[in-house]
Amino acid sequence: MNAQGSRPAAVGRGTEWLEADGLGGFASGTTSGVRTRRYHALLLAAARPPADRRTLVQGFVARLVTPAGAVEFWPQAYAGGFTTGAEAESVEFTREPWPTWHFRTRLGAIAVEIFVPRGTAAVVVSFRLESPASHARLEVRPLLSGRDFHATHHENPVFDFDAQPHGHAWRLAPYPGVPAVLSLANAEYRAAPDWYRRFYYAEEDARGLEASEDLASPGELRFDLGAGEALWVLAAELPGHLALEQEDLAALVERLRAAERTRRASFRDPLERAGAAYVVARRSGRTVIAGYPWFGDWGRDTFIAVRGLCLATGDLETARSILCEWSSVVSEGMLPNRFPDAAHAAVEYNSVDASLWFVLAAEELLAASERALSESERELLQAAILEIVSGYARGTRHGIRRDADGLLAAGEPGAQLTWMDAKVGDWVVTPRSGKPVEIQALWVHALGAAGRLHVGFAGAAAKARAALESRFWNDERGMLFDVVDVEHVPGAVDAACRPNQIFAAGGLPLTLVSPERARRIVDAVERELWTPLGLRSLERGHPAYAARYRGGPLERDAAYHQGTVWPWLIGPFVEAWLKSRHFTLEAKAEARTRFIAPLREHLEGAGLDHVSEIADGDAPHTPAGCPFQAWSVSELMRLERGVLADDATL
Repeated sequence: MNAQGSRPAAVGRGTEWLEADGLGGFASGTTSGVRTRRYHALLLAAARPPADRRTLVQGFVARLVTPAGAVEFWPQAYAGGFTTGAEAESVEFTREPWPTWHFRTRLGAIAVEIFVPRGTAAVVVSFRLESPASHARLEVRPLLSGRDFHATHHENPVFDFDAQPHGHAWRLAPYPGVPAVLSLANAEYRAAPDWYRRFYYAEEDARGLEASEDLASPGELRFDLGAGEALWVLAAELPGHLALEQEDLAALVERLRAAERTRRASFRDPLERAGAAYVVARRSGRTVIAGYPWFGDWGRDTFIAVRGLCLATGDLETARSILCEWSSVVSEGMLPNRFPDAAHAAVEYNSVDASLWFVLAAEELLAASERALSESERELLQAAILEIVSGYARGTRHGIRRDADGLLAAGEPGAQLTWMDAKVGDWVVTPRSGKPVEIQALWVHALGAAGRLHVGFAGAAAKARAALESRFWNDERGMLFDVVDVEHVPGAVDAACRPNQIFAAGGLPLTLVSPERARRIVDAVERELWTPLGLRSLERGHPAYAARYRGGPLERDAAYHQGTVWPWLIGPFVEAWLKSRHFTLEAKAEARTRFIAPLREHLEGAGLDHVSEIADGDAPHTPAGCPFQAWSVSELMRLERGVLADDATL
């Protein structure tokens, strides 16, 4: 079916909402209702939590039918700039306790609620008539694909439209090897196979990617709105799924609503609740999704984020589960930076800093609790710390090794080992091969942790710390070099002003330079890099500076760490800024006003209650990348719950 009765309309970006299931899957969309990304979906499930994610049900077409006529009120965007659902006179959106829309049409007003019950690959949808309309009927057509969540779907002869009765529910299995969808509703189901063609995704178009998709609709659900609330539950047929075939629908929905209201009310505020969306299951433990809608669980992001999501909030049990789960996959001193979504793809050991962030988080957990860890778990984490530091000191993959000066060298052609890891084909945009400054700061902390566990590392941290201050100080600019021994050439330096130096100037627990130098570094970073949404990744005026994050994959990756703003860096920056001002009450008050308030305002503007991955380097610093980013949320939480707490001290 093509769009009929449509009229031209602009399809805007739209503020986005997220409902995560705690398994790697989620529902998401815009507050307008229009899907603008290939990732916007009603039921997106992880077949192997948190990986192998499949978009099962993208959404639905909904029509309100009365004796006076019919209106399609839920908006759809099609190629050519057309939308349906334009007959709705107004739409209001609220997000408490979960995403809710109020559509007002010429035939009546109708409310739509969507929520995902935690711990289940399922979604609950309800429709409720809000204004009188005699003999009102609701007709809903599910839109299915079953594709990999990164892909797009197109009309084909293989899709299986057949819906089989499954107890009280219907079972739809569109493709072999793809989780089936169970559908339970207080509606009459009528088989009516059809294709809806050429949906248009504006955000994909803006990113230079395929922006059109065809979706299959096996049939139609017909609800009698005069009889009360229309209820619809969808679940992926996976281990532990909701057994819809045995459920009483009204009782099931009431139970799920009550459980979700209780869970959501348990959080201190919406930001803390948003943070919980990133903590998901992996095997018998936990991990962190780096960002929604397209990232998976990445080592670096996980270990940075656990400090705010868990340690700062006192959730030591979740921190224990995450760090113990990851500690089992140390290899040659390295932790993987990425577990791929595909079932048989190789684990990627391609990060120099992921393991070092693990050491920092693990030692903070070890210091925070005697009760959250058993003796065997303490030994497991301590052994992982020593294995990482020993492996790095001996030398491991990608040229990672301790050099004669005590610092950590890393890098080889074609490798992107630091968090500035954009790569296009064989082009590494910011290789930073040699001795990057934040790696040395993390290395000093790791050596200190190892030295507290094994006499063999006694004094190693002090030697590396002295080398860091003497070799990285750029007196001419009053800041630190970003890399020394560039490309492993002794004495070669990169003097670009980047935010990485903040980790040596107080952005980690230890300040690794003198107080006078730390203050100069912090002031330089504030002057050259600070924006209301975080720190620029490169100073303005540098020949490689990119003011905007725009265009196709090549253009965007070229700008990713060349001036683009990263909100997560506000955490180490504010920590260093406060240390350079002796953590006075006046400094804390100023930091809350200048640095925290803009991020709090941002919670309303892109991904609701979340902090974006990145933003443009130049004003107005338009948010970009993932609208829901774990370490961005985590660092704001760490500041508010830890660094800026009234009782926090140096």
